[in-house]
Amino acid sequence: MKLINALAGGLAGACAVTALHQILKKTDEDAPRMDLLGMESLTKILEKMNAEIPKGDNLYYLTMAGDLFSNSIYYSLIGVGPKKTWLKGSALGLAAGLGAVILPKPLGLNEKHSNRTSETQLLAVLYYFMGGLVSSSVIKLLNRKTEKPYEKVAKAIKN
Repeated sequence: MKLINALAGGLAGACAVTALHQILKKTDEDAPRMDLLGMESLTKILEKMNAEIPKGDNLYYLTMAGDLFSNSIYYSLIGVGPKKTWLKGSALGLAAGLGAVILPKPLGLNEKHSNRTSETQLLAVLYYFMGGLVSSSVIKLLNRKTEKPYEKVAKAIKN
């Protein structure tokens, strides 16, 4: 059951990051454009594989699906292993955000999508950090709801 909770929490965090990005890119010209970075990444990968590159909306939708899938798996790691859910969520979210800012240039990608201004960099880090916190919240909530009654009593006695 905890694996399902971890996956659900990961999906919640991924959806939160994606929703925040989609909303803010329309209202703030300094917002990170992780969608453009993702499309550029996917295009480069497909070119190296000599695969057909989807055009227009198909490239965008495929990139969004890939982002949701990969971010869901990434954030689900928060629910695996020893507890410390908040610490893992914060650390993984911060790591993803810093990666979004630091990695484009060494990977040969256009870094302006996440590095255009200081605000762009800060927002990129905050998006992913927030995703880690959303995932942690959902995982903690689901784990509490799926706890067996005797586990709740044992936890109450222990505290």
